[in-house]
Amino acid sequence: MAAKAQTGTPRPRHIPQRTCIVCRHSDAKRALIRLVRDAQGRVTIDPTGKRSGRGAYLCHNPECWTQALRRHAIERALKISMLHLDDRAAIEQMARQLLQATTSAVSE
Repeated sequence: MAAKAQTGTPRPRHIPQRTCIVCRHSDAKRALIRLVRDAQGRVTIDPTGKRSGRGAYLCHNPECWTQALRRHAIERALKISMLHLDDRAAIEQMARQLLQATTSAVSE
């Protein structure tokens, strides 16, 4: 039996969608920044999006990062009782970097 020839346009590639845990903005997985909780309960920023562990996503809006820390949205999403001080400092640093990037982009 001969194989069927494909006709027409190819099916579009599936793009995984994720939602920011603060503003609930949905976007492509690669467009958001992933935080991951590892087996030891530590929270790190996962730039590749491939690390193992429970993940949560935040958009590039610096206000979402500060709100996530203030409202304990990260702890809730990653199902931990409290962020480690070093993890909190790294997340605050990322929020500052995003704020600098947005303010420099606006001033240009």
